[in-house]
Order: sequence, then C-alpha cells, then structure tokens
Amino acid sequence: MGALAGALPSLLLGMLLMSAPETLGANPGLVVRITNKGLEYVAREGLVALQNKLHKITLPDFTGDVNIKHVGSGHYELYSLEVHSCELLGSALTPLPGQGLHFSISDSFIRVKGKWKVRKWKLKLQGSFDLKVEGITISVNLLLGSEPSGRPKVAVSSCSSHIRDVETHVSGDLGWLLNLFHSQIESKFQRMLESKICEKIEDSVPSDLQPYLQTLPVTTEIDDFMGIDYNLMEAPRATAQMLEVMLKGEIFSRDHRSPVAFLAPVMSLPEEHSRMVYFAISDYAFNTASLAYHEVGYLNFSITDDMVPPNSNLRLTTKSFRAFAPRLARKYPNMNLELQGAMVSAPSLNFSPGNVSSAPQMEVEAFVLLPNSVREPVFRLGVATNVSATLTFNTSKITGFLEPRKIQVELKESKVGVFSVEMLEALLNYYILNTLYPKVNDKLEKGFPLPLLKQIELYDPVLQIHKISVSGRHCCRFAQFCRIHYRRHVLLRLAASSCLCITRAVLRGRSLGLSLCHLFLLIPIEANCFCLLPLSIKANRWILTKLRDYVLKCLTQNKSY
Repeated sequence: MGALAGALPSLLLGMLLMSAPETLGANPGLVVRITNKGLEYVAREGLVALQNKLHKITLPDFTGDVNIKHVGSGHYELYSLEVHSCELLGSALTPLPGQGLHFSISDSFIRVKGKWKVRKWKLKLQGSFDLKVEGITISVNLLLGSEPSGRPKVAVSSCSSHIRDVETHVSGDLGWLLNLFHSQIESKFQRMLESKICEKIEDSVPSDLQPYLQTLPVTTEIDDFMGIDYNLMEAPRATAQMLEVMLKGEIFSRDHRSPVAFLAPVMSLPEEHSRMVYFAISDYAFNTASLAYHEVGYLNFSITDDMVPPNSNLRLTTKSFRAFAPRLARKYPNMNLELQGAMVSAPSLNFSPGNVSSAPQMEVEAFVLLPNSVREPVFRLGVATNVSATLTFNTSKITGFLEPRKIQVELKESKVGVFSVEMLEALLNYYILNTLYPKVNDKLEKGFPLPLLKQIELYDPVLQIHKISVSGRHCCRFAQFCRIHYRRHVLLRLAASSCLCITRAVLRGRSLGLSLCHLFLLIPIEANCFCLLPLSIKANRWILTKLRDYVLKCLTQNKSY
C-alpha cells in the first residue's frame, strides 16, 4: 500500500504531462514549406519594395575644402541631392542554414541629381550636376525568430554594400572647375551612399518588414465558437533548398480551451520542390476541430413530433408506435415522444491516399413527454454510419463537404420491450440527411483560414494526401500551391524556438475509445546525465481528463497529492 501511495504522484504527474498543451504541441499540426522557387518570387517582390524605398532616400548635403593646382584652395558645396532614378536588376533570396535568409542584390545603378557651389575668395560659382552610381551590390543577412507570444520577428544580422564606379557630369558656368577635383567628390559620395544604403535597410526592417510580419495570424477566429492557434513552434528549418515553418495548427473552443488528449503526429514531408509553397496539414488540426465542436455539443440534436414531415408514416407519438412497440403505447397512452441524439465521442477523420473518411458513432435516447413536463426515458438507440469527405482550398481557406450516407440503427436498451427499429431508422435518416448534414456542410463551406500574411493570395492549388509514419495509422494532407500573389510587401516566413523535454506517442483505439500512451520522462540525475523512464498507461479518456484536472487543481492550490 505504501509503494502504491508513493507511485501515485508520479503516475498522476505523468498523466498530467501527457495532456499538457505545451507538451502535446511538440509536433506541429501545420508545416509551411517555402522552396527556392517561392523565395525567388519573394526576392523579386522585395527588389521592387526596396527600389521604391531607395527612390525616397534623403541624401545629405556635403561640403569640403580642396586645393586645386594653379588655382589654390577653394570651398565647395553639393546640395539639393535627390535620387532621380534607381534600377535594382539582379536579386536573390536564399535560406541561411541555422539563421534565416540571405538577401543579395547585384548589377544595379542609381542616378542622382543635385546642385553645386564653389567659392574662391570673393568669387562664387554654381550649377547643377548628374551623378551616376554603377555596379551596386548589396548583401543582407536576416535573422528569423519569434516573440514569446508566438509572433514572428526579424532582424538584420549583417549588411554590406559596395559601389564599383561613380561618374560625375557637371553643368553651369565654369563647371570645368568642379571637374578638376571630381575624383575627390566621387570618392566621398561613394562612401556616403554605401553607408546610407545599409542604414536605410536596417531602418526599414523594424519599421516596415517587422510590422508586416506581425500580420501573420497567431490566433484566428473561425466562428462564434472556435478559433485556430497558429503559434510558431520553433525556429525555421533552413536548408539549401527550402525554408520550413512549424505552426501549432490546433483548433479550440473560444469559451473554454481545454488540453488536447492526443498527440500531433510527426510529419515527414515528401522531397518535392517544384512548387513555390507547400502546406502540410496533419489530421491533428482536423481532429482537434472535431473534438472542440463535440465538446460544445455542436452535433447534438433533438427531434420532436412537430419536426416530422406531415407525410411521414411514423409520428413521434406513443399511438404511432402501437403497431411495433405495443408496450410503449399501453404504458404511455396518447403521449408525445422526443428523440435526443449526441455523438458517442468526437468523430476522427481518417486519411488515406485519395480519400478522407470518418465513422461517427451516435446514441439517440427516446423520452416520453409526461403531462407534468417530466421526460421519462424509454429506449436508447445506437446509430452508426460511414462518411466520406471532400476537402478543398481557395485562395485563403480550407473548406470541405460531407458526402451524405445512410445510417444503421440498432436498439441498445429498452424499457418497453424489444421492437423493430426500421421505421425509426427511416425517420432518423431523413433528419440527418436533411438537417444534420446540411448544418455541418454549411460550417465546412465557410472553412477555416490558412495562416497568411496580409494581402497575400494563393493560386493554382494542387491537393494530395500522403501517409505519414506513426504506426502507419496517421495521414497527412499535403496541399501544394504553385503561385503566390503579393499585392504590396515582401514575404518572409518566421518560426519560433522551443525546447522539448518529454516525447511520447499516443495510439488511439478507434472502437473502444481507449488511449495507449507511451510516456518517456527525462529525469535529471546529475549534470548532463538523465534517466529515461518509460511509462505505459491504458485508460479511458474520461479518466485521464479527471486525473489531469485533479492534479492541476492540487498544483494551483499548492496542495499535496
């Protein structure tokens, strides 16, 4: 007994950790992959944005003194400088492994116009000039990360610019005088412009790019009941060919968010790089949606006699049941019935190549409406069906449609004897096909939004379904998009960093509603040394939930357990 008491805290703590949201979120529910093709497009859009910024760059006036052979010393001033034209011709955006992105520009030029003054003793000369800056190269490293809130952030880790050649063309009275020391002016202007380019980039990242990245939704409303969590899970995984971003992808109740009692599977994406962007969405996202809607009773229903079609052969009255359930009619003469239906558990979506299906189980309980407004339970039905689903995408959302299928009904329990459920099956089929399915399809048609930055649209989607390896039972939706449309700003994808101390896999039993949980606890023994303790727990989800809530309560109140 003492050993059991000593083991109980560890057991409860293990169950608590198993269902804690931070732990269960160790694997993403959604992965965004941006390939080199996508980054090339972003680089082109970034080039346009930067070019517009350089057009508006403010160049300072600068002055100096110079000694001219046979003339002596003089004082010059260049002022009213403005960028007349700017062409950034070559650009590249590539992943920077372990850091983020590398942005480079080459073979570009800027043309500057301005005015000049030269003063020698009491002599003052002035005019205008054109300055052409050629062979501009820019190299910027962008460090990607995340804020504690799960929002993305970006910073410039290094910036350098180089100008190959500067040419000055002077006009005005005695402009030749300025040409005598144009090399000194060009050298000074080159140094000034090189520093200004990086200064403008370093200022633009926090003032323009960072606020734009903040438009990536972290929590998005789906409807009045639900929201979706798009928190960044870890730092982006940059390789030579792509940038991958991990998002939580969990749908939850906005009124009461409770921990999810199953694990997001590990996704191993196919090595495909022909498209610009790939979205990989595991069944975790869809099944958390099913769980959240189930917990708020979205699929519960009630049928009374006034809802039965007028031409139906069966009415929800005890008199109508006389032919096949005579005991019901005798015990409760001339009374109305009410059917109340609910899902046995949250329906799980099953993914296989080319197919999405579900096998929801329902229970329908019949009540006699007594004269004193009391509901008297009289029998209980089990309802089973197989549902196939079609998932589609538009420019910003995932939508779906359920294919109607007939149901099968069996009598589970009866207080009025055994009877045929054939007519009840027909009635329930009518209600589910004409009321419940349309209700669900209306919700699926509205869909849930993809995590997109402001003013981004996706085009030409191609949808695939791939199996992923978690005992061969989980599957992954893999949607590809070959083209992205950016209306204004450059897109940079960010991710967060996270630390995983506990790993485990949850294999959910379909028919029994049981969970077999393999939990591995890392127990520190000494510095850099840990003991790996495996725990296997088999319990009903209701029991796990109650135990978890109890431990949370104890921890909150600083109680001993």
